[in-house]
Amino acid sequence: MNTASHFPAERLQQVLDSAVDTGIIMLDVDGIITGWSKGAEALLGWSQDEMLGKTLVAIFPPEGGAAALLEAELTDARTRGKGSGEGWRLQRGGGRIWAVGETTPIMDDERKLVGFVKVLRDRTEQRETEIALRERTRALEILNRAGADLARENDLEKVVQLVTDAGVELTGAQFGAFFHNVINPSGESYMLYTLSGVPREAFSKFPMPRNTAVFAPTFLGEGIVRSADITQDSRYGRNEPRKGMPEGHLPVRSYLAVPVISRMGEVIGGLFFGHADIGVFDEASESGLAGLAGEAAVAIDNARLYDAAQRELQERRRAEEALKELNANLEHLVKQKTEELTQNAEALRQAQKMEAVGQLTGGVAHDFNNLLQIIVGNLDTLTRNLPPEAGRLRRAASQAMNGARRAAALTQRLLAFARRQPLDPKPIDANSLIRGMSELLHRTLGEIYNIEVVLAAGLWKAEADPNELESALLNLAINARDAMPEGGKLTIETFNAHLDEAYASAHAEVIPGQYTAISVSDTGMGMDTETLSHVFEPFFTTKDQGKGTGLGLSQVYGFVKQSKGHVKIYSEVGEGTTVKIYLPRLYADGADEDVAEAPAIPEAAPGEVILVVEDDPDVRAYSVESLRELGYHVLEAKDGPAALQALSSHGKVDLIFSDVVLPGGMSGADVVAKARETDPALKALFTTGYSRNAIVHHGRLDKGVHLLPKPFSFEDLAVRVRDVLDRS
Repeated sequence: MNTASHFPAERLQQVLDSAVDTGIIMLDVDGIITGWSKGAEALLGWSQDEMLGKTLVAIFPPEGGAAALLEAELTDARTRGKGSGEGWRLQRGGGRIWAVGETTPIMDDERKLVGFVKVLRDRTEQRETEIALRERTRALEILNRAGADLARENDLEKVVQLVTDAGVELTGAQFGAFFHNVINPSGESYMLYTLSGVPREAFSKFPMPRNTAVFAPTFLGEGIVRSADITQDSRYGRNEPRKGMPEGHLPVRSYLAVPVISRMGEVIGGLFFGHADIGVFDEASESGLAGLAGEAAVAIDNARLYDAAQRELQERRRAEEALKELNANLEHLVKQKTEELTQNAEALRQAQKMEAVGQLTGGVAHDFNNLLQIIVGNLDTLTRNLPPEAGRLRRAASQAMNGARRAAALTQRLLAFARRQPLDPKPIDANSLIRGMSELLHRTLGEIYNIEVVLAAGLWKAEADPNELESALLNLAINARDAMPEGGKLTIETFNAHLDEAYASAHAEVIPGQYTAISVSDTGMGMDTETLSHVFEPFFTTKDQGKGTGLGLSQVYGFVKQSKGHVKIYSEVGEGTTVKIYLPRLYADGADEDVAEAPAIPEAAPGEVILVVEDDPDVRAYSVESLRELGYHVLEAKDGPAALQALSSHGKVDLIFSDVVLPGGMSGADVVAKARETDPALKALFTTGYSRNAIVHHGRLDKGVHLLPKPFSFEDLAVRVRDVLDRS
């Protein structure tokens, strides 16, 4: 019987070449190729001439250890009679196929090994089908697992993390992110993100993505964007300022983004995945993410609905608890609200009472000041003209003048309480003002009183009339002294304060804001609640008869209120009293007016003319006679029209000295304004016992206005007139 070894070589090659779908390769005992079929050439691309004399190492991928794989297969063939292998095999030109091969030994008649025959079959199509099936099975497992997890989860943060993690696993991306819109309980919308595959720090330093050309299709819900190399995409790098990925951003070449759209059509957010290599994502990745995005949308909708339901339940529980608490505390709340309304009504009643008393005292003070002006003026004239030898008469005139001055001081306090005194506010450093009063306070209180001054650093400036503030602090110091007949401690403290809306709502006439505060405290006998409710009323006093007018605290009250401030008194019987003055903070310093020092009893310069406008004949007579005595040429008028007539007929006048309130429909300010239409440089000095709004607005003198309050003395008139005339 003939064996294969007796076949001629040509016949044997013909047999090998007949298997065109199978590669048959002949090897010698050392693995050197001795035969190469047409089927081998069709599968691998090399011809027989190219492969004879070589080994099969060239067809094994180098990354798998080609020489070791080949040697293992030949060893199995020698020892076991058959060597097999399966895997990717290289083709000429760089291609590859999935091949299944068997290597069997060739023995001679004496069973001695003379070579090997290797048979290769192409199973690439089956392998790709298998891989695709396996990948599809894996994708389905991921989607099913994610779907099951999402169905069980109601926490929105966990839902979006599950979706992002599943997307990275599904696509094989190096990292993924889910940027999504969130609406907080207040209804405000903002963007959050979750990450997978990288730490949060990798994105935290970058701003949120915007609707650029690359991101817009996702955020607008227009469709999926997949790019094998995003850096080559025509939409990439078109937006300022970075023209692409920010510096330090993770490298991205393969790019895949899918919008997540709710059942109502709202774009919830976008899933974004990246890889540093090119061409990582394919249609299967796109299809899998589309399914995941759908499940994510349902899960996020459910989580939102769950959150909304939970909030509604919480609100319902809170409402039920509030109703329960309200029912339990209704009686207490009604009592509390009733007390608040009673307190507010009492505060309003007190404010209205003080306003009514103020209007009454202001009107009385006006008329009283005119009477005092006549008394003071004529006593002054009498004193100046009595001969030196008329000692008894001069003493009587002096005593009468002292009484008139005390009456004028009381009238001024009444005007202060009524908030009708014309204030001349200036920027005040309360610390400096209190330091300047130190000697006066020590002299006023005496040696048995300890005075402590605590001045705050960085104290805000206030705006108030410094003379009136000094008078108010002096009044408080005197009250403190009288409350400590056996001696004690007086503490004056400054501090910055803020009175808020809650405090203002509980105290009448308080404007919320920042204040410069001065606190005056004593260790005296203190006052009870009933006494405290009346302390600011004029003529109310706790002192023995003849020891106080009852106008000290009312003057403080009126001055502070007229300065748009607040005053609060705290007291306890046996523990002492604290009075706190709050003056509005000054935000911009103003310049203090320079007041020139004038010599005593200055007289007129040659030819100076003064027009006196006064409706009270006695006051007018005193003013005219006094000015003539000082050497001025004096014109007089009883009202506005008469004053304008006098100006028209006489011509040049250096100064108008006018009462603020005049009969005939024109005020003193109207007369001056009309006169200045023809003589803009005309100077003016006003006088008043009480001015409501002609030259005083909001309790303050108009800028540049000069005022001589009634009652005034001969010396006061001389100095003030000279001062105004000498001003440039």
